[in-house]
Formats: sequence, structure tokens, C-alpha cells
Amino acid sequence: MAKLINLQAFKDFFRSGQIGGVLLMICVAISLYIANSAFKDGFASFLATDFGFTFGTSNYSFTVSAWINDALMAVFFLLVGLEIKREMLEGELSSVKKASLPVVAALGGMLIPAFIYFLFNKGESTASGWGIPMATDIAFALAIISMLGKSVPTSLKVFLAALAIVDDLGAILVIAIFYTNEVHFDYLLMAGGVMLLLLAFNFMNIKPLYFYLIPGIFLWYFIHHSGIHATIAGVLLALTIPTNNVSVESPLEKLEHLLNGPVNYFIMPIFALANTNITFQKEMLGGLVSPLGFGIITGLFAGKTIGVTLFSWLAVKLKLGSLPSQSSWKHIIGLGMLAGIGFTMSIFISLLSFSDEMHITEAKFAILCASVISGLAGFIFLKSIQKKVRT
Repeated sequence: MAKLINLQAFKDFFRSGQIGGVLLMICVAISLYIANSAFKDGFASFLATDFGFTFGTSNYSFTVSAWINDALMAVFFLLVGLEIKREMLEGELSSVKKASLPVVAALGGMLIPAFIYFLFNKGESTASGWGIPMATDIAFALAIISMLGKSVPTSLKVFLAALAIVDDLGAILVIAIFYTNEVHFDYLLMAGGVMLLLLAFNFMNIKPLYFYLIPGIFLWYFIHHSGIHATIAGVLLALTIPTNNVSVESPLEKLEHLLNGPVNYFIMPIFALANTNITFQKEMLGGLVSPLGFGIITGLFAGKTIGVTLFSWLAVKLKLGSLPSQSSWKHIIGLGMLAGIGFTMSIFISLLSFSDEMHITEAKFAILCASVISGLAGFIFLKSIQKKVRT
């Protein structure tokens, strides 16, 4: 029965991911249209508008853009954290044998792209963006692979989901460790107190979700003011939500099901709408061959493909894992291409990497180009494998 629930959880996650991916594409198109129309100044002004309230001497007002990138994305990271925890306890990452291949493949898919970017940007003002090509966008990648239908084995789709989840965990660690500038230990101490309370609730097996979600708001506030990016609060909160390995739906599974829709149908599309508003200029084409642009495109497309394939091969040769059932090495190469769709997380890391608006715009454009190239190449390559098998 527990296995049936795990399978249903994956189906729900996959279904929401593929529909969410389509919505992302629509919002990207809308955002690009706005940025290159007469509405661009009004939209930029709206994103810069302060929204919130003041209580006593404390100001709880942030720009619309900050609410999206810091608050709404914390909910996105909460869902990612829940998925990581579930997979590690009862899913594709629950044992060394199951987890070895996607973990090693994801590691290669992070290290090789970061190294490629570093090679092109060493000594440049853009060197801090090495984390940008490390990420894989789950929603987009699953949306593309879903379009292939029966052209690819189901096991490959599960492998891609597991790889992307490990990839997200790596990106979270990178953000927490390398993209934190200044730490305020008083707020960090208060956040630690909230975490201890949440862990105590978990230890006492308290199941009502409001015991976790209400303190979670305070955790977000303290993390936000500590200097560590506020989205990390979502992951920390997820780690404290109780789960089980029986047929009864756990609080973790319940919250995951509740968040799947809002995150995939609202939060991620809103993030795309707010952060892909790229105004096209002739100079941007030249930016694609600059160290920044070329490092991102090469890192995401070539780096991901090489990293995922090479490290998967090493894992199999060292007998750490085996290929997904009914799949071949050509499937792994195609999957590596799809992993180069960095979009949401890559754009998010680019916002943390640079303060210069031109660098951010060039990075977004390069990420967009790399994600399109990776998505198209992966789709065509995987589709061609099935055609060859039939002939």
C-alpha cells in the first residue's frame, strides 16, 4: 500500500510539473512581450512598488518584486524541501542503491557546468555567477519529457525527477553557503530557537500542520533579516514536517499535495512573469559570446550533458548503480541535455550573483537561450532514438 502511495505521489508531482511547465512557457512569452512593448515602464514601476505595513517601529513593507523573490519563492522552496525529504525517506533516494545513480549524475551535472563557467569567467567581474549553470528546472524539464509520451521509458522520467530534486538540493546548499554576504547572528539565533521548537513538535509527533506553518512564518522573517536568503527558511521548515512509511497520508504528503497546485500553477508562473522581462537590444547578441553569456550557455547545454553522462557512466562502471530499466546510454545523453534547462533556479541564482542590472539582464538572456537550446536538443535527440528503434 505504501508503494502505491509513493507511486501516486510521483504521478501527482509529474502531472503538476508538466502542466506547470506549460504555464511557465506562457508566462515567459507574456513577460517578454511586456518588456518589449509600451507597457514595460509601467510593469517595472509596479514591480518596484512598496507593499506591506508598519507595526510600531518595525517595517514589514517590501517591493512587489521582493515579495515574489523572497516570500513566494520561500513557498516554492518549501515544496522542494518536502519533495527532497519524501524521496530520501520513502522514494527514489531512500536507499543507497536507489539514490546512487541520480545523486552521482546530479553531482556531475553541477560540478562540470560550474567548472566550465569558471574557466570562461576567471578573473572577470562576472566570476561570482558560477552557480548559475548548476541548476535544472524541474517543471520545464518534466514538461518537455512528458511531451515525448511513450517515446521514453517511465523509468527515465522517474530518474530525471530524482536527478532534478538532488540538483535542487545542491542549489539550495550553494545559495546558503556561497551567496550569503553578511550574517546577523541575533536573528539567526532567533531562527534557531524557532527550529528547535519545530523539531520538538516533530519529536512529539504533533501532526496538525498549523503547529508548523505558523512558526514557519516567524522562521522566514528571522532568516530574512539574518542575511541568509529567506527562501532557505522554506527548506528548513520542510525538514521538520512529520512523515511516515504507512498507507495513512502523513502531514508531509498532505502539505505536498496542498502546495503542488499553488506552486506550479501560480508561484512559478508569477516568478517567470516578474523575472524574464528582458528588453531586447542589439548589444545583447554580443553578450551571448561574452564570458558571462558563453559561460552560461556552454555550462548549461554542454556542461550538463557531459556532467550527467560522464558521472552516470562512472557510477555504473564502479557498480554504484545501474541504468534505469529499458533505457540506454543514448537516453542518458538526451536526459543530460534536458537537464540543461536551468530557467527558474538559474535566474534566481543570477539575481543573487550580480548587483549590476546589465549583468543580470545578460545572464537572463543567456539562460533563456541555453534553456531553449537544451530543451529542443533533448526533445529531438530522445525522439530520434525511438524512431531508430522502430525502424
